[in-house]
Amino acid sequence: MVVHDRAGLAAFLRRRREALLPEDVGLPRGQRRRTSGLRREEVAALCHMSTDYYSRLERERGPQPSVQMLASIAQGLHLSLDERDHLFRLAGHNPPARGAVSEHIGPGLLRILDRLHDTPAEIVTELGETLRQTPLGVALTGDTTRYTGLERSTGYRWFTDPGSRDLYAPQDHPLVSRMYASGLRQVVTLRGPGSRAAHYADVLLDRSEEFRALWDEHEIGVRPEEVKHFRHPQVGDLDLNCQVLLDPHQSHRLLVYTADPGTESHQKLQLLSVIAEPALH
Repeated sequence: MVVHDRAGLAAFLRRRREALLPEDVGLPRGQRRRTSGLRREEVAALCHMSTDYYSRLERERGPQPSVQMLASIAQGLHLSLDERDHLFRLAGHNPPARGAVSEHIGPGLLRILDRLHDTPAEIVTELGETLRQTPLGVALTGDTTRYTGLERSTGYRWFTDPGSRDLYAPQDHPLVSRMYASGLRQVVTLRGPGSRAAHYADVLLDRSEEFRALWDEHEIGVRPEEVKHFRHPQVGDLDLNCQVLLDPHQSHRLLVYTADPGTESHQKLQLLSVIAEPALH
């Protein structure tokens, strides 16, 4: 039985907060900072909770945090997997599963994402579920973290929601369809029957004739083109390179979109940052 250790939890949270610098989490340091680490209100904002709630946890006065609250705290404090598991046990909960099904983003990927203020970027799972976006990433593709259930997967939406294709140039659609079917088959083979990937495949086989035809081809290893062609509703056509950084421990990918300097797409990306400026600050 896992016991809720209020004192241990409070001490751990304080130490982790004090060990973080503002620049570690993408915050400006400022000139009047007296504390060596983050302020409680800064951590609360990063964890998407009230300052009062977080402060009570540090002072051993709060209720037992829920699993959802602990996941937010672990992500906000940029905890490693071992630290996250320790946090859950201190709060009287068994830690979540690791590996392919885990949605805890490693601190390394988060540190990189936090520094990409002026770049469209996102962190996704192996099933194409968006976990985090930069503000300019939201400006480019919309808020793809808002989806729930099966629709969280970009590949699932591609085959079941025709409107999801509007952001991409029509000439790219056949290759993207092949890529999603090929990628899902590879993950199903890796994770096996009964996995979430297998469930996605079963549902798509039932709901999409296009997916069924592509699935029957048994293609593996279909790769996207080096340049993605976007059709943005505000700035028009964009040709963007997509760099991918993989976290092999969590099967998460950091996707970063850039344009060649001096090109029309580069200018449009700068225009998009101006349009999205309220969200960037």
